[in-house]
Amino acid sequence: MSLVAIVGRPNVGKSTLFNRLVGTRKAIVDDTAGVTRDRHYGRCEWCGREFSVVDTGGYTTNSEDVFETAIRTQVQIAIDEADVVLFMVEAATGITDYDAEIAEVLRRSRKPVVLCVNKVDTGNKMYDAYEFYGLGLGEIYTISAANGSGTGDLLDAVVAALPEESGPSEDPYAGLPRITIVGKPNVGKSSLTNALLGVERNIVTPVAGTTRDSIETHYNKFGHEFMLVDTAGIRRKTKVHEDLEFYSVMRSIRAIEHSDVCIMMIDATTGMEAQDMNIFSLIARNRKGCVLVVNKWDLFIKDTNTMKEYTQALRSRIAPFDDVPIIFTSVVKMQRIGDVLDAAATVYANYSQKIPTARLNEVMLPLIEETPPPAWKGKYVKIKYVTQLPTAFPAFAFFCNLPQYVKDPYKRFLENKLRENFQLTGCPIEVFCRQK
Repeated sequence: MSLVAIVGRPNVGKSTLFNRLVGTRKAIVDDTAGVTRDRHYGRCEWCGREFSVVDTGGYTTNSEDVFETAIRTQVQIAIDEADVVLFMVEAATGITDYDAEIAEVLRRSRKPVVLCVNKVDTGNKMYDAYEFYGLGLGEIYTISAANGSGTGDLLDAVVAALPEESGPSEDPYAGLPRITIVGKPNVGKSSLTNALLGVERNIVTPVAGTTRDSIETHYNKFGHEFMLVDTAGIRRKTKVHEDLEFYSVMRSIRAIEHSDVCIMMIDATTGMEAQDMNIFSLIARNRKGCVLVVNKWDLFIKDTNTMKEYTQALRSRIAPFDDVPIIFTSVVKMQRIGDVLDAAATVYANYSQKIPTARLNEVMLPLIEETPPPAWKGKYVKIKYVTQLPTAFPAFAFFCNLPQYVKDPYKRFLENKLRENFQLTGCPIEVFCRQK
């Protein structure tokens, strides 16, 4: 599929236009300059032609900001891989030094460029746009990304500049598992993403909160294929004071809700803290598969049985949902990175499996007969039949004569027996008792 990259200096409206083109609010938009940092991909359809769109951070130079060099690298990567570059400028400010520098970069790239003048909200501002012919990039297209005016003509020009493609395009990633990396700020989520992909996909710095958007990437290596989602760090509500971080956290929570398996990362040096428990509870409440990754294991002072004792402490902390794979890694030293992928793939296989009803009854009914539900007020509960429900996560219905008398302790017994006899590691299980 063809790719269109939106580039420009900070705060000219790139993310606003990106959200309009893809039809969702995927990128965070704020009046503050430099909100977007990583490359953010989406899909756009116009006049029967589908193409991918990539949003980039604002391109600047001679800045003391720790992120600017990394952002420029991300912008350059987006330009190199794009078929068409949509160069965005702002009518009110005229041609700035940054605009002229970006224009020179685009000329050297020899890519087709569509020059877009944003924030032309009134007819009077149309006259300000003519100055941009001075950049020497051909025709200009005046738009207002906020209200959508002029975007039709702009998309006509973009589609005309795209290379020809054969036949209608379909989403090549439809139906792929979604694996989301979550955790507190600065535990190594973006570093793990880059290590798995083998490229500098996301910006990594020692500053907590570097990642703001939830960044999706297609992964297809070593026999694994899925959508890998890197998220912003989730802090406690009382610690979130800025609008930007609030929206980043909301994007992360939404990414968990839309995922199949969550790779939850914790810092080995701090252990499983209260906020880590909140994130784990969020994963369990949304009934998502989980892999627990203990990162920065190289910084932890170890003894003979350290890993075993650490694992036992973690399992007791996350009980009762303690049947999750626990992987000890050092992303910086590339230790056991492959084990994380294997564990995530195994959990997804467990999460999406459908157990035949005959097999369930063959295994579970004798166990229930050996240990029947306790009588309640002289009433005896008889479970006659069990089947798996058609839900996204493993859920099972036990049909009995008096479902209201089956209490939580016995449901946990049924869950434990299901885990013992079927491959359900890393998956939350829901047990329902229904009238037969």
